[in-house]
Formats: sequence, C-alpha cells, structure tokens
Amino acid sequence: MKTGLKKAQKQTTIWFDEAEPVIHVRTQNTALRNRLTGFAAKQPESCRLIEDDAEVGLREFEIRKGRLSFRLTAPYTEQRREQSRLSARRNPVRRAR
Repeated sequence: MKTGLKKAQKQTTIWFDEAEPVIHVRTQNTALRNRLTGFAAKQPESCRLIEDDAEVGLREFEIRKGRLSFRLTAPYTEQRREQSRLSARRNPVRRAR
C-alpha cells in the first residue's frame, strides 16, 4: 500500500503499563503489520486488531502480555563474524526448486 510517507515518517509505537494485561502496538511498518495481522487471525484470544486506518497505513493491535518479546543482541565481534562466514561456506544452504 502506498501512503505517500517516506520511511523516516513512518512510526511504530509500543506502549503498556504494569497494571494493564495488554500491550498496544501502533505501526505503519508493512512487515510488522502483516505479521501482527496474521497472528491476530490465528490467535484471536492473544491479539486483536483494534484500529485500521488504511489512508495512512496505520494499524493498532492489542496484544496480551507475555505474547510479545524484545530481543537485544550484542554486536558481533570480528572473530565471530569470521567464524560465521567460514561456517556458511562449509554448509551452503540448498534452495528448493
């Protein structure tokens, strides 16, 4: 969907408080919108779409706490990067045709 917005203008907002049992996610990110829409369809007891503004490409979801996680990763060291390169060369991925 074309919204006329540049990537720098698109936002994702995640908010919750300690008292409420849900997390609110408002996003204009296409990949995240699609993932959350699919999750809401498969898991309606855990996630539901509560706002869909097609004009600006914004969707808001309500997600039960415990269903959304954040993963923080430390940057790779040069040694770890090199080990990953060597491993990838030794074990190439075979794509299905």
